[in-house]
Amino acid sequence: MFAALARLTTARPRLLLLTALLLLIGAGLLGRGVGDHLLGGGAVDPNSASARAASALDRDFPGSRPNLVLLIGADRPLDAPEVTAQAKELTDRLAAEPDVGGVVSYWAGGAPTLRTADGRHALVLAHIRGEETAASDTFERLAGHYRGVRGALTVELGGSVAVRHDIQKTISEDLVRAELIALPITLLILILVFGSLVAALLPLGVGILAMVGTNAVLRLVSSATDVSVFAQNLTTVLGLGLAVDYGLFVVRRYREELAAGASPTRAVTVTLNTAGRTVVFSALTLAVSLAAMLVFPQYFLRSFAYAGIPVVLLAAFGALVILPAALVLLGTRVDKGDLRAPLRRLGRRLRSGDGAAPTVVRESRWYRLSQAIMRRAPIVAVLTIGVLVALGLPFLGVQFGTGDDRQLPKSAESRQVQQVIRDQVDGRPTGSIEIVVGAAQQAEGTADYSARLSALDGVARVVGPAGTFEHGARSAPAGPAEAGRRAAGSAYISVVPAVEDLSAAGQELVHEVRAVPAPGPALVGGQTAEVVDAKHATGSRLPLAGGLILLTTFVLVFLLTGSVVLPILAIVFAALSLTAMFGAVVWVIQDGHLSGLLDFTPTGSIETALPVLMFCIAFGLSMDYGVFLISRIKEEHDRTGDHRNAVATGLARTGGIITAAACVLAVVMFAIGTSRVTNTLMLGSGLALAVLVDAFVVRSLLAPAVLALTGKATWWAPAPLRRLHERFGLSEGGPVEPPAVPKPRIPVSAP
Repeated sequence: MFAALARLTTARPRLLLLTALLLLIGAGLLGRGVGDHLLGGGAVDPNSASARAASALDRDFPGSRPNLVLLIGADRPLDAPEVTAQAKELTDRLAAEPDVGGVVSYWAGGAPTLRTADGRHALVLAHIRGEETAASDTFERLAGHYRGVRGALTVELGGSVAVRHDIQKTISEDLVRAELIALPITLLILILVFGSLVAALLPLGVGILAMVGTNAVLRLVSSATDVSVFAQNLTTVLGLGLAVDYGLFVVRRYREELAAGASPTRAVTVTLNTAGRTVVFSALTLAVSLAAMLVFPQYFLRSFAYAGIPVVLLAAFGALVILPAALVLLGTRVDKGDLRAPLRRLGRRLRSGDGAAPTVVRESRWYRLSQAIMRRAPIVAVLTIGVLVALGLPFLGVQFGTGDDRQLPKSAESRQVQQVIRDQVDGRPTGSIEIVVGAAQQAEGTADYSARLSALDGVARVVGPAGTFEHGARSAPAGPAEAGRRAAGSAYISVVPAVEDLSAAGQELVHEVRAVPAPGPALVGGQTAEVVDAKHATGSRLPLAGGLILLTTFVLVFLLTGSVVLPILAIVFAALSLTAMFGAVVWVIQDGHLSGLLDFTPTGSIETALPVLMFCIAFGLSMDYGVFLISRIKEEHDRTGDHRNAVATGLARTGGIITAAACVLAVVMFAIGTSRVTNTLMLGSGLALAVLVDAFVVRSLLAPAVLALTGKATWWAPAPLRRLHERFGLSEGGPVEPPAVPKPRIPVSAP
């Protein structure tokens, strides 16, 4: 396969580059405006009881589930005749809008539950019908007609549809800013690493190809299924990061072969047969980690597989096809404008010796560092593992929830509206627990059920067909317009919580409501019930996803190395590299340390799906670096049979590449982490920390220490598995014809 790939890239380099340019242009046109087709939700399990409750409510009670809030203030008392007349006119106009139903207003009956405690604002609740994209489009259309000063009224817009719209808009704006930050800094780092502007631009070109191509794929996928807007962040992170990873590895090996005397064509052939194999294994490992998210029912998680798999494959394609074609055409001009010419001349002194490491490698800082670590292997291993485990301890106190309006910046209008409701309104009228009771024919049964629900701790009131029940006592009707109605033999009951609806107390209240016997088949829904069901769906499928990742990772590393010890060590190293990330997520995002510096509002919990997503991405990236290191160690071990020298040489050959790639990837992730949306801040900053810890601690310190302790046992495998590897395994450094060595010129004497 690699020989055929080498023939393709060396025989038709110009045709390949022209084809890639045309594909890039086509992908750019296809993927243009992809963000407009992506959605801001996706955390709900579509097969859960809460999702079935939402479907039943939309079918039988189409005006239920208020997702739009008009927070109305006035320059005079709310009950003044002029204010009342204008508010009623505004309410009637909203109720007449297409795709809007269930409009409830403070001025229609004077319900005190729709007025703030300070008397300065009142609420109008409504439900925008349709799925997320249609609802967002409707909201955007309505916003210009209702927001702002309207006569004596001042109208601000909130509710879940407004929050989702603001999150989607903010992420799209932040993503553009992140790319503007990351691209020039990435180029600067690449210039420092390569020393040449030409060489630095090559991986950047591969990254642009991967990002643009993935946007086109997402546009196609979004036409067939729901895709989360957060997937675009992964496209930027992995597109640039993997292009740099793979580009560094390929260009570095190409330069080594040139320095050893190979022609550009031969250097590309050897590079593809060695570094190319490593890139393939690395891409497969990361793609498998991302594909594991397809086992989850929430499209928020599945979206990262939709984005991650194509971006990994496109980055590998660019590194294995487009980049080699460019190298063939550039030849030795890959170092054009070299800023480190003296060091490059020193690198050309590399020679193939009698099996010992080349002199330049032995003189490198990475070689000396690895030798020093291996001399003190037990101490380094124990201290490193102890520190990593200690950094992960805060994760033991994790509390899972879901992101609400507080992940938006304080300046966002939808957040300000929700904060007024949170602080000033009795109960949570937009965060109700919604119940659909089937075959509830007798009012007595519904009344008894509502009364028992209202007696639960944490309930402000219950609104149903039998009236409204305040906590422990019946009162006059007040609540959502559809609550209390019957339709098709079903009844709709709204339980308004007195606690923060998405908090741990609100989630416990859902369990208590579900435990109360109903007068008929009951479905319990609402935002908080969706969180509870999403946590269950994620937790129940987590073992399957984790098992798939670990099993396939083990198999791939075994096929690469022929050892059963190295795959286990690789998995352990990758897991340890994640401890600091998970500990920091809880300590910073959940508990709120550094919230002032980072300008976000802690809520005491973290999004349920995000740790799963971060694990899959960070684990895959860690294995990416692990494959780079292990493959080079194995190549040297196969050549010399000297284990300690192979470890030292492998680190010397890849340490600079891994740390440089990690720095570039961390820059991209930190740029994503500058987002004003807390979940995106958590995703970008957490992954950046994991990458840096993996490169500078796990690969640079822990790996050589542990490999020194395992010694020759590192390469052990049972006899049947050894035979299996001999037959099916692939390894870097397969049979390649040696580069032609030019014959010395022999001066001819004149006759």
